[in-house]
Amino acid sequence: MRKILAVGITAAMFAAGTVIAGAAEIKSLRGDVPLNAEAKLFKKKKVETVTGGRKRAWKLQPPTIPHKINKERITLDENSCFRCHAHDTYKAENAPMISKSHYKDPNNPDEKNLVMRRYFCYQCHVPQVDAPPLVENTFKSAGN
Repeated sequence: MRKILAVGITAAMFAAGTVIAGAAEIKSLRGDVPLNAEAKLFKKKKVETVTGGRKRAWKLQPPTIPHKINKERITLDENSCFRCHAHDTYKAENAPMISKSHYKDPNNPDEKNLVMRRYFCYQCHVPQVDAPPLVENTFKSAGN
């Protein structure tokens, strides 16, 4: 019985050592900085502004945002995107209007207000940033 226990403990210690040794081989975007330590400040990327936005990779791709969004607020009570992109302000602000598709609700065809599942803009629309990709991208457009 003691031999079995000793063999079991030895095997467990060996397995634990293997797991710990294997953990050193794991690489992350954070690098070797422990989670409880501050990471080195990275070089900030410049936001690439493009007049009219970038060309879309496929027909129904949500357009990217050609301006900074760090001062924009989207909460349950407020969406600052509407200041420029709502139907009544987009012409004066010289901004694209929120798509009519954002007002169409398949569950309520008579709805005239913005559909709430389209309220949080950053779910689909992302800012344009001049940054190299983190992983290789082999996407090829099927042609619009």
